[in-house]
Amino acid sequence: MTLPTTHVSFPAGAVTGESPVLAVQRLADGRYAVVTAATPFHPLDHTWPDQPADTGTLTVDGVGRPVVDCLTGALGPDGGELLAGPDIPVRRGDEQWSWLVLHVLTDDPGDIVGRPAALAVDTGRRAALSASHSGCHLLALALNAALAPRWRKDPGRADAFGNPDFDSLAMASSVMDTEASTDTYRLGKSLRKKGFTAEATDELPALADALPAVTETVNDLLAAWVAADAPVRVETPGPELTARRQWHCELPEGPAQIFCGGTHLHHLGELAELRTELRLSADGGELTAVTRPKRA
Repeated sequence: MTLPTTHVSFPAGAVTGESPVLAVQRLADGRYAVVTAATPFHPLDHTWPDQPADTGTLTVDGVGRPVVDCLTGALGPDGGELLAGPDIPVRRGDEQWSWLVLHVLTDDPGDIVGRPAALAVDTGRRAALSASHSGCHLLALALNAALAPRWRKDPGRADAFGNPDFDSLAMASSVMDTEASTDTYRLGKSLRKKGFTAEATDELPALADALPAVTETVNDLLAAWVAADAPVRVETPGPELTARRQWHCELPEGPAQIFCGGTHLHHLGELAELRTELRLSADGGELTAVTRPKRA
């Protein structure tokens, strides 16, 4: 079996579309994957599974079927077995592979290959996940700013505003759901070697003691950015699932950008509030940020 890489319209915010069915494949868990030439659905990324999959409906010949999950699939250069999710042995974007969006159904849809499918994403779930994902990126920028004084030297990586990029340098995991984003950072030897200090210095209290003030600084920045109703967009060089997309936000301090494969708000005025809670582990080795958007 050979299939072209799926074209996606979710970066622009699309939630509906129509496209021919190219293949139906039974998955190892007994469910069925439907591949279309193009889709508005955002699949779970097998390489960096931060944003959960879209769900919704796939309709063929007037029969609507629930899309209960959406996965990244891949076909190798030999055109052999269709692999899904963690079974894929290479990173997304390998040019020798075809990269596919798999619309997962619980039951066999029958002989629908070649038929046009109407695709509709659950808009409430998409909006909630987009709010959490945009909030995650804003948290990254605000946390970088708040922690900038804690760097003893230039770590060699800065964010869009020139602050040391604590978010990317310390990131252990990032997960979104419909309520919040949860980002976990490691404050270990590797980060200390890059120049970050969580200990007390002549100029700064220990991070554990400073955490309330850091949290206040971060939340003040988030509140100002939401109040500015900054526009948001996702730039992409092409329609392919594998295109390297970039999140852009026109904040009062200037334009910010972060590479990202997810979905986002169109402007920050879609939020009524965005706040984070910072927690430091008992041993001081891990910082967790739980950032909750409240939609307007």
